[in-house]
Amino acid sequence: MNEQTVHLADSGDTVGAVVGAVGAAGFFALLIVVVWQIAATWRAKMLAAREEQYRQLAIKYQQLLEDNLELHRRSIDELTEARRSITSMEKMMREIE
Repeated sequence: MNEQTVHLADSGDTVGAVVGAVGAAGFFALLIVVVWQIAATWRAKMLAAREEQYRQLAIKYQQLLEDNLELHRRSIDELTEARRSITSMEKMMREIE
């Protein structure tokens, strides 16, 4: 009878080991899923932040382009005015001669 008790206890240890192994595997699977989700959330936040930076950069580029266009228009106006003045001065010089 003593051998039967030992045999039953040995069988119970095997079942306990299997249950422990399945529990540990489940725990590690849960841990992997949690880490994976944290990484996915972090990546999504980084992508959103990068998208915002691109949007800000596009707005800044648009403003700089508009400023550059305005400076170009002013330069053309000043050049046109200078040409008119030079033409007028040339005309006066011809009349004086």
